[in-house]
Amino acid sequence: TVKNFIDLANKGFYNNLTFHRVIDGFMIQGGDPNGNGTGGPGYQFEDELNPQAESYKGGYVKGVVAMANAGPNTNGSQFFIMVADYSLQHNYTIFGKVINGQDVADKIAKVAKDSNDKPLSLVIMKSVTVSEMK
Repeated sequence: TVKNFIDLANKGFYNNLTFHRVIDGFMIQGGDPNGNGTGGPGYQFEDELNPQAESYKGGYVKGVVAMANAGPNTNGSQFFIMVADYSLQHNYTIFGKVINGQDVADKIAKVAKDSNDKPLSLVIMKSVTVSEMK
């Protein structure tokens, strides 16, 4: 999952995509080239749900980054960032945690949106880069 995200980021796949679904008190979702929750990179991969992993045990808490999917083993490019602790079944592969910038995700979650949780104004990821922490 991490390799997939890094590969897509390094290819510029996420650049200029939107956060197409935002729910204050829950999460913000992005990574869909169609901008409506239906798109992906053109392939899918299996879930990585390891009950022994610390991330799995920690659950879906504020700052967690996980893959969005349409059911088992349908991961692609869409991901979500938790803006609050939320009780979800372990159906979404957790692969990261926000270290800096959670305040930005929190602000995105509060934008005006329609009845389908789509922001009324585009919320664009201008550039997504991955760097190694030292």
